[in-house]
Amino acid sequence: MLPQVWGCDFTSAPSKKKPITLAVGECHSGRVLLRGIESFTTLPAFLERLQRPEPWVAGFDLPFGLPRELVAALGWPTDWVPCMAHYAALSREHIRAEFAAFCNARPVGGKFAHRATDGPAGSSPSMKWVNPPVAYMLHAGVPLLLQSGATLPGLHEAGTDPTRVALEAYPGLLAREILQRRSYKSDDRAKQTPDRLIARKDLITALENGQTRLGLRLKLSHAQRDALADDASGDRLDAVLCMLQAAWALQQHQQGKPRYGLPEFDPLEGWIVTA
Repeated sequence: MLPQVWGCDFTSAPSKKKPITLAVGECHSGRVLLRGIESFTTLPAFLERLQRPEPWVAGFDLPFGLPRELVAALGWPTDWVPCMAHYAALSREHIRAEFAAFCNARPVGGKFAHRATDGPAGSSPSMKWVNPPVAYMLHAGVPLLLQSGATLPGLHEAGTDPTRVALEAYPGLLAREILQRRSYKSDDRAKQTPDRLIARKDLITALENGQTRLGLRLKLSHAQRDALADDASGDRLDAVLCMLQAAWALQQHQQGKPRYGLPEFDPLEGWIVTA
């Protein structure tokens, strides 16, 4: 049975207004068919979905690790599982205070510590607690992945379910390949402009035509294409971008590549798939 490919646009505080968005699809011979989009307004509901016994390879738009420099400076465990357990036990207020103190002791222009993957991926440092609050996404999301029993290649494999594979994804990496610096989304209604709508349509067309280095073509119905373009927040489109990154990883695995195509990386920090 071939695994499904999933892409998840994650939020650390899901609600009806801003749910966790999951794109579910299938990958056959370089074509990625979008089966549907699912929404989850609570973390427990999303965990229940992750725990269902069906095979999948999924890309999650949330960091899977913290910078080694930060972890060492704070005196936290430097093995991934104990580090994540320690981190999950902290309150968000405690995390913010610890990270702010770390940043305040550093020079302007170098406040944040970075993971090795941030450079090639162009991603925000995983310790950021505002704009976007990816530190809280890690705090909320990684414990769900651990509770689900999924395999996290290169990070957590012993005693996990090898038929459910979780990978760190980043939609901005794939979107920038097509749009460069053009913005295609905003949660702010005042910034949901015609230019961003055009950018979303251009992005969707390029994905359908396979115009990325991933070598994959997205297959959509007319209704799905309209729904992705009409979502001015970009959450649905981001989930689809993560799904395509997961599909690339599945292809790498099927070709015999180790770690679903991830390179050798620091097993504390993690790595963004396709970076």
